[in-house]
Amino acid sequence: MPMTPKPVSPTVADQNQALLNSLPFSDTQDFEDAKRGFLGKRAPNAITNADGAVVWDNDTYDFLQGDAPDTANPSLWRQSTLNAIQGLFEVVPGIYQVRGFDLSNVTFIEGETGVLVLDPLVTQETAAAALALYREHRGDRPVTGVLYTHPHVDHFGGVRGVTTQEDVDAGRVPVIAPAEFTEHAVSENVYAGTAMSRRSAYMFGAALARSPRGALGTGLAQTVATGNITLITPTLDITETGQTETVDGVRMVFQMAPGTEAPAEVLVYFPDHKALCAAEDATHTLHNLLTLRGALVRDSHAWSNYLTETIDLFGGETEVVFASHHWPTWGNEGVVKFLSEQRDLYAYLHDQCLRLINKGWTGIEIAEDLKLPPVLDQAWHARGYYGSVSHNLKAIYQRYMGWYDGNPAHLWQHPPVEQGKRYVELGGGADAVVVKARAAFEAGDFRWSAEVLSHVVFAQPDHTAARELLADTFEQLGYGAENGVWRNIYLSGATELREGQFGTPTVSASADVISALTPEMLFDAIAIQIDGPRAWNEKLTVDVVLTDTDQRYRLRLANGALTYSPASQIGDADVTLTTTHRALPALATAPTADGLAKAGIEVTGDTSALSRLAGVLDPGDPDFPIVTP
Repeated sequence: MPMTPKPVSPTVADQNQALLNSLPFSDTQDFEDAKRGFLGKRAPNAITNADGAVVWDNDTYDFLQGDAPDTANPSLWRQSTLNAIQGLFEVVPGIYQVRGFDLSNVTFIEGETGVLVLDPLVTQETAAAALALYREHRGDRPVTGVLYTHPHVDHFGGVRGVTTQEDVDAGRVPVIAPAEFTEHAVSENVYAGTAMSRRSAYMFGAALARSPRGALGTGLAQTVATGNITLITPTLDITETGQTETVDGVRMVFQMAPGTEAPAEVLVYFPDHKALCAAEDATHTLHNLLTLRGALVRDSHAWSNYLTETIDLFGGETEVVFASHHWPTWGNEGVVKFLSEQRDLYAYLHDQCLRLINKGWTGIEIAEDLKLPPVLDQAWHARGYYGSVSHNLKAIYQRYMGWYDGNPAHLWQHPPVEQGKRYVELGGGADAVVVKARAAFEAGDFRWSAEVLSHVVFAQPDHTAARELLADTFEQLGYGAENGVWRNIYLSGATELREGQFGTPTVSASADVISALTPEMLFDAIAIQIDGPRAWNEKLTVDVVLTDTDQRYRLRLANGALTYSPASQIGDADVTLTTTHRALPALATAPTADGLAKAGIEVTGDTSALSRLAGVLDPGDPDFPIVTP
């Protein structure tokens, strides 16, 4: 049974009040912009899947009104109130956005006969509902094109809610994306997908009640829908800045921005509308340089340089900039100011972090000390609602310097459980450490309370008093967090300590994503699952023959490693699989002779080799512990 959240502590209440007094809350321009062009909304907004289960309900955030309660950082409350505004909005005549239907926005650009869909949300169900709302107000226009700005799941996952594979294969609906989109879309969601999805459950607050003491949103938007994640691979690649394309009369000019918010990313200028889609490189928050769910570290230097290029390319005539999250900015002067401040934000963090690195500072020290310039600190769109100054500076340090901070004492530290045992012993035993942690808690020193209590929980996971006090500590840290993701992570930790593990509500490695793996990526995904020690003495070979692409591969398992080669082989393999490129992904989900045969894969040779291969696979755990050992 869910446990009742605790009241806010005086320390956090005072901290929130101080922030309320330090920021320009009298500036209401964002509220005017977030409501501008409103055409209508879906009421009620509970979106269901084919089985009738609710996958998204933005109405659950209706409590986000008025002044912030003392259990919420007032700046985050403001941002969440803005993000919860939902419906269909006109950006400019011919460009429309549906906001509040998922983690991201979907944009509809009207063409001569139909509509181009830009970034179709996370799930098939929410994208279909957004398209229905658009058609309700703008007519039953056919979808004549799809555009993905980058390969994160909230920008492609709903594609089958707006078009079909048949229409794409027939050439009726081109799917446009930056070069290498598919490689990055599937690798991110498969290689470390289990761990990323599990950590995403914390990051997006999936298990939290939506309330003034629970989930308020992520800062980037509210949270992630839990429906069907789909993928249709692109048919038209964008490969260079300045490339122009026209779909159904919609003219587009593209700017490549790889290595910014995603490894493959494009910004899109619509010259006939004087409108710029900034993808996710300029939004109304400081973005992540290293998302807390896990990812490759992003390049803040390149990010700032690309935004300079954006201003140079399009700043002279752009009258509105919109993105895949949040609300647009109108007016050429406002557009240039917004893009310039976003550019300066990433440049400042990058350059100042390197300045201090070269003075011998560590990532933790830089993150604790470095502050933004006053103009950026007071700019609402530069606040750390999703990314944060703290963890972004650590990310920059990691990008250049790695995990080691140069101190020999940190070169070979004990793992968490062993650390916990030794610190607890050093502190006089678990009970004594909890007494000291409670004193820190009562004094409002929650960071230290969390530090010492985590050691107790890892040393003695069943120590009830430590678990309860650590949950209370995480809760207070959540109440004070301006960053939506930090709040969700702290409160999710409290929930897991109090109620048990809650798993992974949204799994990004869907059937569509797995089916998009190239043969090489599929073999890599299987290799990642090999239990090395169990496979030390196993030796086998598997040939894979793809009849539709005339490709042949040999997989070898030896010395606990699965490797492969496309070259022709001398001698027979233990077992041979003959199939098509489209059917091959069954090897990842049913690597037995019977399972492959059911998928239409011809199996010849020693079928026991498949059983031996399956016997050393060790799939990821979507419910692994995070705040306990």
